[in-house]
Amino acid sequence: MRIGQGGGMVEIVDVERARTEVASARRIVVFTGAGVSTDSGIPDFRGPNGLWTKNPAAEKAATLQHYLADAEIRRIAWQNRLTTPAWTAEPNRGHQAIVAVEEQGRLHAVITQNIDGLHQKAGNDPEKVIEVHGTVWFTRCWECDDRRPMEQALERVRAGDLDPACLECGGIVKSDTISFGQALVPEVIDRALQASDECDLLLAVGSTLSVFPAANCVPRAKAAGARVVIVNGAETSMDRYADDLLVGSIGEILPALVAG
Repeated sequence: MRIGQGGGMVEIVDVERARTEVASARRIVVFTGAGVSTDSGIPDFRGPNGLWTKNPAAEKAATLQHYLADAEIRRIAWQNRLTTPAWTAEPNRGHQAIVAVEEQGRLHAVITQNIDGLHQKAGNDPEKVIEVHGTVWFTRCWECDDRRPMEQALERVRAGDLDPACLECGGIVKSDTISFGQALVPEVIDRALQASDECDLLLAVGSTLSVFPAANCVPRAKAAGARVVIVNGAETSMDRYADDLLVGSIGEILPALVAG
């Protein structure tokens, strides 16, 4: 018997072996990437149907240097924000499986590269969710650091302000996410790495594990003695660290892994 789809089929016996590892863990850190949200209708970035694959200009808008220097790129970015699927997306079986781990009392933290807020929407305690790449649900002024709900800026865009400036200082406003060329918030990535040091099992889901420094969570957990389970639709850059490696449908594999 097998679980999964297409070329990424996984033997049930492999899932059972990994499920035993997960079941015995008491301080689980779940590390998630774009793949955990694709079943919710949020595209990844560089896959065949990825956001940047279909629209290379969107990748340019996600680069800090271009965003700050070019008002036209900012205007395009604001128009794209009006229609991002994050506003209407609902958590899927993968998100719900991670909530189940928390309900079992075994979730130490969720470290996510995602900016969609679906872990919190699914029911994970926001205090346990470490958003290393920020969140699309808020804006931040590049000049004075003023932070506000994204909807306030979107209302201004709908009203005709195509590049809304900061209401406090008049500076450039961007999504409170980490753009290319922008440093991560030190306190946030430090918290993620510390959680990785403290866990007894790291479950990496839906990430190529190729974006640093966030991907360092995997070798950090391994070096501290944790077991590492990787679930993804394709190979990752950290497969060599995996005690169990499952390639296939996240929406099918993850619920089977955490079943009580």
